[in-house]
Amino acid sequence: HVQLVESGGDLVQVGGSLRLSCVASGNTVCITYMGWYRQAPGKEGELVARIRDGGRIEYADSVKGRFTISRDNAKNMVYLQMNSLKPDDTDTYYCYAKDDYCYGVDYWGKGTLVTVSS
Repeated sequence: HVQLVESGGDLVQVGGSLRLSCVASGNTVCITYMGWYRQAPGKEGELVARIRDGGRIEYADSVKGRFTISRDNAKNMVYLQMNSLKPDDTDTYYCYAKDDYCYGVDYWGKGTLVTVSS
């Protein structure tokens, strides 16, 4: 019912910054939360951050103070500004959307790779 396409992953040096973007299409009126999930081989998956349509924000402890999530409801987009990047931030980042209004399901993008070099 919802398609998510993320972009913005890149190779960046330690201490650098990246901004990830995600566009939702389909039944976007159903979406409450949008956010970001990350995972890499050998690492535990983690919900990095999410933001509700009304503005409520949650962050994982590992990124508090460094990452900022934002959302443009009119454009059906969510962003993740990542600053002070560390090697441990190296992951594939997946856009996430939660449908609480229509079907009660979660959606995931195909991922964008972030690599932080030391």
